[in-house]
Amino acid sequence: MHLHRTTNHPTSMQQPAHNATSRRKNSRTSVCAAFAGVLLLTSCDTGRTPQSIEVTVGDRTWTCRVSADDATRQKGLGGVATLAPNEGMMFAFPDAAPRNFWMVGCIMDIDIAFIDPLGVVTAVHTMPKEDLQREGESLYDYESRLKRYPSLSPAQFALEVAPGTLEKLGVKRGTYIEFDRKMLKTMAQ
Repeated sequence: MHLHRTTNHPTSMQQPAHNATSRRKNSRTSVCAAFAGVLLLTSCDTGRTPQSIEVTVGDRTWTCRVSADDATRQKGLGGVATLAPNEGMMFAFPDAAPRNFWMVGCIMDIDIAFIDPLGVVTAVHTMPKEDLQREGESLYDYESRLKRYPSLSPAQFALEVAPGTLEKLGVKRGTYIEFDRKMLKTMAQ
C-alpha cells in the first residue's frame, strides 16, 4: 500500500477553531482519524504471500506451493526430484487465457490440471520428464524441442501434482477443484 504525504500550502491550511464546540468536533475528528490510521497501518500488507494453499478434489487434499509471479512460474517444479502424495504446486495468473506448460528443467514426471476462474478443469495431462538441456545446446534449441501441454480453454490456474494422481482420482475436463480462488486471484502478478 502506498501512503503519500500532502504538503500544507498557505492557501489550503485550515483556520483554527475559535469556539469550544468546534474544538470538541476537531478533537473527535482527530481521534477518529488517528484510530483509522492505526487500523490502516496494522492492516497493511507486509509484502509476504502465503507459501502454500490447500487444494481439494473430492476427499483428497493437497498442500500446494503457491506460484503467483513470473519468477516462480518460470521455475515451477524444475529441479524437484519427488513430490509426496499430498504435495503439489498451484500456479495463479492475473487473468484467464490459453496456457501452455512445458517441462523446462524438470527431472520427474508431473500431472497437470489447468483450471478456469471458477475452479473447473479445462484440461489434464501427464507430462513426462524430458532430457535436460545438453552441453552446447542453446536455450532456444532446448526450449524448442520440449513438448507443449495446452489448457485447451482459457485457464487462470494450474495444479501440478505427482504423476498418476489425477487419473487415479478421475480428474478430467469439467471436474471441480476446490481452493481459495479469490486469494490467489489477488496474489497473481
